[in-house]
Amino acid sequence: MDPIERLGSREVYRNNWMTVREDDIRRPDGSHGIYGVVDKPDYALVVPLDGDRLHLVEQYRYPLGLRRWEFPQGTAPDLAELDTLQLAARELREETGLVAGSLIDLGRLDVAPGMSSQRGRVYLATGLIEGPHEREHEEQDMRTAWFSRAEFEKMIERGEVTDAQSIAAYGLLLLHERRSSPEHRAPGRSTAGPPRRASP
Repeated sequence: MDPIERLGSREVYRNNWMTVREDDIRRPDGSHGIYGVVDKPDYALVVPLDGDRLHLVEQYRYPLGLRRWEFPQGTAPDLAELDTLQLAARELREETGLVAGSLIDLGRLDVAPGMSSQRGRVYLATGLIEGPHEREHEEQDMRTAWFSRAEFEKMIERGEVTDAQSIAAYGLLLLHERRSSPEHRAPGRSTAGPPRRASP
């Protein structure tokens, strides 16, 4: 039995990307309260890796009022629930123009379990081939670039990469590599290597 019992629920807000509900709850001691929950569809995050290089996107994050570098990620429009593997391929192509020869499931992440039901899966993308991006209207200010892993880690240290999902995804990549190789080596370089920097 769940320690917190839901007695009732009402939707208080909805748009094309999320809903917000307020639940009437009963705690283990019998006391009553309310819990606000943000519901969003499952998302996919992609770690594009070519040898020692990682492909990131940068965009303006309105709630923060800041531009942030992060891995390609997103949900399906109109609150649709898509298979996360298909969603990963779609988000990668839309945001970066890259098409992956291989997508490996690295694990699951929860966005903000204290306030949101949203969960996601992280995929490692290799065998990358460049093509045109297909960004949504909301992503018109997005830029993309390749960074070495050393550069990426320095960006985390300097506070240039602060997206919790991207940092956690990198941790899943490191664990995957540790399991896959006793020498902790990164996956092999793709035969179709993109240029040092991708165009905006």
